[in-house]
Amino acid sequence: MATAARSPSRAGSVFRAVGGNFLEMFDFSVYGFYAAAIADAIFPSDNAYLSLMLSLLTFGIGFLMRPLGAIVLGAYIDRHGRRAGLLLSLGLMSVGVLLIALTPGYATIGVAAPVLVLVGRLLQGFSAGAESGGVSVYLAEISTPGRRGFYVSWQSASQQVSVAFAAVIGITLRFTLSPGQMHAWGWRVPFLIGSLIVPFLFWIRVTLQETEDFASRTKRRRPTLPEIYGTLLRNWRTVLAAILLVTLTSVMFYLITAYTPTYAERELGLSPTESFVVTLCVGVSNFVWIPVMGAVSDRIGRMRVLTVFAALVAVTAYPLMAWLVAGPSFPRALTVLLLMSFLYGGYQGVMVVTLTEIMPVTVRAAGFALAYSLAQAIFGGFTPAVATWLIKTTGDKAIPGAWLAVSAVVALLGTLLVRHGRLLVRADDGFRSGADVAGEPAGSPASQG
Repeated sequence: MATAARSPSRAGSVFRAVGGNFLEMFDFSVYGFYAAAIADAIFPSDNAYLSLMLSLLTFGIGFLMRPLGAIVLGAYIDRHGRRAGLLLSLGLMSVGVLLIALTPGYATIGVAAPVLVLVGRLLQGFSAGAESGGVSVYLAEISTPGRRGFYVSWQSASQQVSVAFAAVIGITLRFTLSPGQMHAWGWRVPFLIGSLIVPFLFWIRVTLQETEDFASRTKRRRPTLPEIYGTLLRNWRTVLAAILLVTLTSVMFYLITAYTPTYAERELGLSPTESFVVTLCVGVSNFVWIPVMGAVSDRIGRMRVLTVFAALVAVTAYPLMAWLVAGPSFPRALTVLLLMSFLYGGYQGVMVVTLTEIMPVTVRAAGFALAYSLAQAIFGGFTPAVATWLIKTTGDKAIPGAWLAVSAVVALLGTLLVRHGRLLVRADDGFRSGADVAGEPAGSPASQG
């Protein structure tokens, strides 16, 4: 095990930790952006709707592997260390990216094409199951007193950089390639770019130092796998509350980023360039608001911010979407998506640190990863497919806003459970010591600080 550095650069440690997180979300975003092109190349059919749904369902199926990855890799991180786990998840993620980038089309290898793409998505989902949790916990454990929300918010902020980067690539390709070229092979270019940056990401993660918190706590003895899984089981109420909290951000992120190009082109009639410009602006906006609100929560508390922003999403999501579809245009799309970006950033910037604070210390990574991945698997990953199906079934192009509003109500329930269950830690020393290693619930006095 790598020992913790005595005086590491915190900014450098943050950068090294979030690098792999960039690749995870870059790949997920790219698949969502080019779902229609992937549908033509990998899932050809005489029915365009069926091809798109197969492509979107494959996008969603990858999320079903997240809970398994959370259980296996999350426990690995809690037993063997944050650094070792983050290196393992990055390696698995890289294989998935390469598989999708290099798989020939259906016209070349037939049914093997969708099978190989599906395998790539499953690998990505498995590795992503612990990536966000591992990074968030790492950042929480290296944070300075009173700034944990700001530090952990960079886990999500790094993902927004990947969204913006993917959008820039999309805009560039739209200006340089014809629609036929994009559907034939151009959609592979972003995946290949992601593959090319993998060696650099491995290099920065290899130099990552273990956290002092984990190193000192496990110096004498590390928890066994049965102890980790037993603690998770005993704290199922905490995991459930965390799942409810993550539901909103799971739905909202994929609705305003990965699904935006498909929705803007198919339902609003925007040009591909306009849809990617909107997505780029959303990524930049998310990047700004997430750390800002993480820092705000350090000052005024987590629950106030979570409750306010979840309530705002619940009451504004459908009206905003209805206003957009009533007069679809680039200015309206940009206005609505930027407003949603503000609401998303306000909630997400606080939610991630909250998850690190309500989990028992011996399962901090596994508990976070399991809750996050279950919410993503149940709600987030299938949001593009659900939105497409709802529009097809109801004929209401604003109906994705109702789906988002429902997720906000679920998140409000989660905030109530956390607040009344007294699950949040109250001080940094409480966070450092966490719950009792024998499995004391996260809301017990042992974990309150």
